[in-house]
Amino acid sequence: MLTLTNVRKRYGATVALDGLSLSVRPGEILGLLGPNGAGKSTTVNLSVGLIAPDEGQVSLGALGSPRDPTARRRVGVAPQALAIYEQLTAEENLRFFGRVYGLSGAALAGRVDWALDFAALRDRRRDRAATYSGGMKRRLNLVAALVHDPELVLLDEPTVGVDPQSRNAILERILELRRLGRTVVYTTHYMEEAERLCDRVAVVDHGRLLALGTVPELLRAHGGEPVLVARVGSEVRRVPAPDPARALLDLLATGHLDDFHLERANLETVFLSLTGRSLRD
Repeated sequence: MLTLTNVRKRYGATVALDGLSLSVRPGEILGLLGPNGAGKSTTVNLSVGLIAPDEGQVSLGALGSPRDPTARRRVGVAPQALAIYEQLTAEENLRFFGRVYGLSGAALAGRVDWALDFAALRDRRRDRAATYSGGMKRRLNLVAALVHDPELVLLDEPTVGVDPQSRNAILERILELRRLGRTVVYTTHYMEEAERLCDRVAVVDHGRLLALGTVPELLRAHGGEPVLVARVGSEVRRVPAPDPARALLDLLATGHLDDFHLERANLETVFLSLTGRSLRD
């Protein structure tokens, strides 16, 4: 559905993408993870045709380059910065974006109604977006990218700054997009979101692909062994435990344990293992 082949992009002396190759399969949710400055936003901008690569190729399946307006109409993007007009109502926003993509008449009205229902905004459809909560604005930002019924949807940090209930509502709607057969590229800094949503996860840094696979595949390849953590009085022991039951029995043989638990790798462990622990500002 989306393929980047040996893509390079520079901004002056800064290398944003350094030979990135990545393919997104039809109907999947692909998570795109990376620290600040890793190249995620540049990848999104290239994928929607906003910018062109310096080298390499970006293609939308059989549709060709996203720089082609005909191909670009099959793509929707919800950027991290809200891309809605706050002085317009939800309905006016959706009608505007639908017209931009060539919808009109009954087709436009039907898609606007669908989007309002999908975002749970029907009862606030005639209120200005400026009066909405942060979660409502995020949901409107999402459906503004969906009103023209795109085949490929790129979502850049779509849950930033929302409460847990709004986050859960947005995640449920993204899963619904997969059930509807849409392809989603999802960038996030929330590892638990990627674990919940994504069929595969791509970890990028310094403009390069570091790892790609399902979450279990990444855990096996980069997560390391489980660690048994045991407390004896004021002493805490951390023991690598490829066989946790055997490791626990060995510790019990040394004396009384006050407490113990097993630490297993998660996606955050993999992310830090691949990209390091240095601060990225």
